[in-house]
Amino acid sequence: MNIRKGTPNDMAAVLGLIQELAAFEKEPDAVLVTVNDLIRDGFGPVPLFHVFVAEIENDSSANPEVKQIVGIALYYYRFSTWKGKTIHLEDLVVKETMRGTGLGYALYSEIIKQGKKDQVRRVEWNVLDWNTPAIEFYEKSGAKVLRDWYVVQMDEAEINDFVENKIRK
Repeated sequence: MNIRKGTPNDMAAVLGLIQELAAFEKEPDAVLVTVNDLIRDGFGPVPLFHVFVAEIENDSSANPEVKQIVGIALYYYRFSTWKGKTIHLEDLVVKETMRGTGLGYALYSEIIKQGKKDQVRRVEWNVLDWNTPAIEFYEKSGAKVLRDWYVVQMDEAEINDFVENKIRK
């Protein structure tokens, strides 16, 4: 197993893992992002995200030097008015067939090490309340699960509705 920074050439595999995560979270049709979006937004002049990929040797004897991406940790920087620079771990995804191999821990560790290297004052992420194995993993690692906070969002349709119909003119 090798963990490294992702490249534009990895984005098709990254998208595949994002889609696998969406299916796991019971939202298989929710992914709108494309490979081109990932390349543009992650590798342009001002990258909006960074990604670590976990790769293993391909099990194909025809081309053993080809690596297969089996996990990702996608993150970006945020600013907290209380803490300053922080890292937000958007997604940590490991192929279902690779879960339990230590690969998720290795990706998670890479994010925490990146936070230390960047001298951020917090690394944060969300976890679904029904994902008990993930919650237990995070708590065991020393992370705090803040059960008294809610995630608040507006999707594209809600943004459009607000701008068009609810802003006082």
